Amino acid sequence: MADFLLGPCSFLFPISMNRANDNIKLNCISSYKTSSTTLMASSTTPSSQSSSTPPSLLVFSGGTAFNGVVEELQKLTTRVAHVLPVSDDGGSTAEIVRVLGGPAVGDIRSRCLRLSDQSSAESLAVRHLLGHRLSVQAKEAKSEWYAIVEGEHSLWTEVSVPYRETIRSFLVYFQSQILMRSEEKFCFSNGSIGNFFFAGARIFFQSLDAAIFLFSRVSGIPKESLVLPVISTNDRLTLGCELWDGRIIRGQNEISHPNNGVMEPIKKSRTSDQVLPSRIKRVFYMSSEGKNLLHEVFPAPNPAVLEQLHAVDCIVYAMGSLFTSICPSLVLIGIGEIISARPCRKILLLNGTHDRETTGFSASCFVTAITDALNRTHGNLNNCLNNSPNNYINTILAPKNGEVPVDLTALKKHGIFDVVFVDSLHDPKVGVTFDPKALIQTLANLLSSPNHGENIGNHYVHLHQ
Repeated sequence: MADFLLGPCSFLFPISMNRANDNIKLNCISSYKTSSTTLMASSTTPSSQSSSTPPSLLVFSGGTAFNGVVEELQKLTTRVAHVLPVSDDGGSTAEIVRVLGGPAVGDIRSRCLRLSDQSSAESLAVRHLLGHRLSVQAKEAKSEWYAIVEGEHSLWTEVSVPYRETIRSFLVYFQSQILMRSEEKFCFSNGSIGNFFFAGARIFFQSLDAAIFLFSRVSGIPKESLVLPVISTNDRLTLGCELWDGRIIRGQNEISHPNNGVMEPIKKSRTSDQVLPSRIKRVFYMSSEGKNLLHEVFPAPNPAVLEQLHAVDCIVYAMGSLFTSICPSLVLIGIGEIISARPCRKILLLNGTHDRETTGFSASCFVTAITDALNRTHGNLNNCLNNSPNNYINTILAPKNGEVPVDLTALKKHGIFDVVFVDSLHDPKVGVTFDPKALIQTLANLLSSPNHGENIGNHYVHLHQ
């Protein structure tokens, strides 16, 4: 079988699936870094841009809640750096990490798919293929997986030979890595084809950045849109949290959506989880690399994230799981330092409902949690900052009729004076959410009126200082 790889200029050329091809790896890795630098350069010279240049944003989010507004956001701007955690340990991601190790890529894959091209029958077929999940029944899932990896599944029908062989090559490589670890029986139940492709590419290139670049090109993501892991690593990282009662919980899924070790799809409905025994004090990273037992580690943030933080017009903390999707990207050394020094819009998109992590929270509680994470208040005293909340957040967008109380007096004490109530929708599974069109229109108005509240629309509140 001839194998193919998508090259830096989007050309397809045959290669042998041999990890000795260091030149090929370097080519792909360098291409990813070049695309990141190009976006940075264009966004660091605002004075030279025309007034019609779309705004540049950096969004801290997880892989679920913000996905619902990504396509609407693309109508405003594609100049967005999406920063995502690498600690998701639920679903098929958990099985990949268990058998093959490495960072979790589920959230990254999810965002890449949302950004992928939909302009042709083939691009839609590729999106459908990479977004496909296997049966939850293990035997059926394995049978379907073999049909896909052998190129015989109906999902390949609208995919041309070059694309098919590019994708299939990395699926084949993923399968070979599983077979090499015969002592660990891999379970394909509910497996994500996109996750399998991602894992195959990451292991082949020995680079998470290169795997993202390849996935981005295969799925047709706009070149000015960046999907950035907050930590660029090939190691497995585990998220931990310390509760205010002193207990420690290990694992993102155990913190947010515990399933008692059962291998099944993660349920993220608002009623599916028990309340935590105590509120979360802090989140931190753990690893067993170099030691037998999990221990706290302090990984460095992805340099590309720091570069974009210095450059963008607006920083957004998206709605979602506060402590397991947002805060893991904020607790790294260097993140708080840059954000606090930026004079741009810094916007918190407030959740419309409470979840297991934020039971009983008001808007000011969200602000305090984000401030503590960026200041690293409850971590190593030698690494703590002492910045005020309004150094990190100066604007809050809240969905109308949301469950989370917006305590304006407390926000004013935090130095936050701009609050906008945005039209909302009600989802029977997750509760109150932002209306995507209303949310993006509000963002557009805010970015065109950076110093005052005129023309923002919806229900704008400016709290007098």
